[in-house]
Amino acid sequence: MGTLCGADCSACQMKEQCKGCECTGGRPFGGACIAAECIKAGGKEAFWKYKQKAIAEINALGVEGMPQVTELYCLAGSYVNLAYPLENGATVQLLDESKVYLGCQLEAISDGSQKDDRCFGVVIDDTIVIVCKYGENGCDPELVLYKVRQR
Repeated sequence: MGTLCGADCSACQMKEQCKGCECTGGRPFGGACIAAECIKAGGKEAFWKYKQKAIAEINALGVEGMPQVTELYCLAGSYVNLAYPLENGATVQLLDESKVYLGCQLEAISDGSQKDDRCFGVVIDDTIVIVCKYGENGCDPELVLYKVRQR
């Protein structure tokens, strides 16, 4: 299975569902992959610059209790598409499960008086930034921030 970004996909939990970047033109799960789009448009240097800009944008949000992002990883939408509870009791999923986003998980910073055993999850692409908080294995997700990105 060939990649456009050079990722080592051999340890990926989703490699059986993935059709590979090279043979799908950068659409391994059927939807767009932000890494592949950047690389096709301007090479790996363009992807690196995109990631650095995205990291700076996320860190500038100043989310309370969230440490600074230092790296973003390619994540399948189906892997990170949590169901957020709404006030009316319904839930909503906000990601396209066929797309590949950039994102990461960060341990929440404790204020010292109590241990915070929840994590932050961050997902970003050309159109949105999502910051959420959740417990072990994604349980009890809470949407912290949903932002439409300016192009």
